[in-house]
Amino acid sequence: MTTTHHKAVAAGLALLLTGAASAVGAGSATAAGGTVQLPVLASRLDADAACATGSDRRATDVPWEQVSLQLSRTWPFASGTGVTVGVVDTGVSSSAPALKGRVTAIGDAGTDCVGHGTFVAGLVGAAVADGVRFAGVAQQARILAVRGSDARGKASADRVAEGIRAAVDGGAKVVTVSAALAADSVALRSAVALAAKKDVLVIAAAVPDAPATATSTDTPPARDYYPAADDGVLSVLDVDVSGKRPTGAYTPFSASIAAPGDGVVGIGPKKAGHYIGSGASLAAGFVAGAAALVRSVHPDLTAAQTATLLRSSAYPADVPRLDPYAAVTSVLTGTAAAPARGDAGTPVHLPVDKAAGPLRRALWPASGGLAVIIAVVWLGLILPRGRRLGWRPSRPERAAGPGPEGAESPVPVGTGAQGTSES
Repeated sequence: MTTTHHKAVAAGLALLLTGAASAVGAGSATAAGGTVQLPVLASRLDADAACATGSDRRATDVPWEQVSLQLSRTWPFASGTGVTVGVVDTGVSSSAPALKGRVTAIGDAGTDCVGHGTFVAGLVGAAVADGVRFAGVAQQARILAVRGSDARGKASADRVAEGIRAAVDGGAKVVTVSAALAADSVALRSAVALAAKKDVLVIAAAVPDAPATATSTDTPPARDYYPAADDGVLSVLDVDVSGKRPTGAYTPFSASIAAPGDGVVGIGPKKAGHYIGSGASLAAGFVAGAAALVRSVHPDLTAAQTATLLRSSAYPADVPRLDPYAAVTSVLTGTAAAPARGDAGTPVHLPVDKAAGPLRRALWPASGGLAVIIAVVWLGLILPRGRRLGWRPSRPERAAGPGPEGAESPVPVGTGAQGTSES
C-alpha cells in the first residue's frame, strides 16, 4: 500500500473514532449517537472484591466483532447444533438468560463469582434476545462448564489440566481454555494429549489477559504460555477493530490464529445486561464458537482437520485472522497437520494500537460508525495485502480450482446465501 493510502485510512479511522468519543463524552449511560457505556468485566477478582453483579445496561446495536466476523452471513449455514463446547474458566452461570437450557456443569462450575467464564461462554453461544442484537457465534451449541481456576479466578496448571480432562470426559468436542500460564507441566501436556486422542480440539489463549486497570505502555518480553504453546493446541491472539494489539500487551513467540479481543461485548452471570471485556481469552471464545460451527456442519472432520480448516480459511496476515464464514462454507483438501504456530524462535509481530486501553475498552461505540471503520480498514489494509498474496474473498458460487501443490487449500462450496444484515 502506498503512503497516501495509509494516510487516508488513518485519517478515516481518526475521524470516526473521534466522533464516537464525542458521543461518549455526553456522560450518560445511553449517550447521543447510540453510544452505551458498559461495565468492564475482569478475569480475576481481588481477595476482598465482591462477586460480579448483573449488568442492567444492554448493547442494543450490533457489536463490532460480530460485523468483523460476518456472523449473520455465517448463521444460515451452521448453528453449532449437536456440538458441546467445554469452557475451562471461572465457571459458567447456569442462570444466565442467554444460555438458558444449554449449560451442563461439572461439579460446582454452574456458579460463577467472577463472571469471566460466563462471558466467554456467551461469546461461544449466547442466544439472541428481544431488543438485543448481540449473539454468540454458535447459538445452538451446548456449553459444558468446567472450573479451571479458584473462586476468584486464579488458575494453576493442575486445575487447568483437570478441567481439560473433565471436559473431554464430559463429551465436549471443542474445549476453550482461558488461562495462559507461564510454565508448562506434565499434567497439562498429558491432558492435551488425552484430548487429541479423543478427537477433541483444544483452543487456548496465547497470552494472559492484561488487567483492566493496566496503564503501562511497556511491552513485556516475548515468551510462550501454556497450554497454548503445547503441541496440538490451537493458540489464539487478540486484536482490535483495526487488527492491532493494545500497547503493552503480552506477546507470545507463536500463535495459530487471531480473533477479536479488545473491547468486545458479552454477557454476565446474572440478568440480561452486557459487559465489555478485553483479552486473548475472549478471542479464544470466538474461535471456539467458530470451531463448533465447523464441527456441526462438517461432522466428519477430525479435531486436527478442524484446526487446519480454521487457519487455512482465515484472512492472510502475520497471524491469520479468523473468518467463520469461509471456514463453514469451505471444505478441506490435503492432510491435516497439528495446529501451526509459526517460528517459535521469533516473537509474534502485529501492529500496536497506542489508542487502545482501559478507557476505550469501557466504551461501546455505535455500530454504524464501527461498520464504516471496519470497511475502511478492510479496503485500505486487508484487501490489498490479500491481493498481493494471491488471496481472494470466499465466493461460494465460484467453482473450486486446484490450490498450490501439497497445500491444504479450502475449496468453497454452497450457494452464497447472504443471511441477515448486520448493519
